[in-house]
Amino acid sequence: MRSRDRVLQSLENVYREAFAAAEKAADAATMARLDLEYQSEQLRLEVLLDVRDLLTPSQVEGVAEKATSFLEKAQQLRRLTKLMP
Repeated sequence: MRSRDRVLQSLENVYREAFAAAEKAADAATMARLDLEYQSEQLRLEVLLDVRDLLTPSQVEGVAEKATSFLEKAQQLRRLTKLMP
């Protein structure tokens, strides 16, 4: 599974390339749109990564922690989605 940092870095790389092309073309409208889209996509992706983290068993120093029941994970996911508009 890809790390959170690697996933977010991939997203940033894609938008940086598109932003640089718009900047080179002096297309201010596209630059503004890309900036807004990047921020929006970054938030969505972070939420998805949070969901992934909630559903993935965590490990500390190579020893699996006590497994959280599926019901507890569903409740955590429900609380997380209540935070979203």
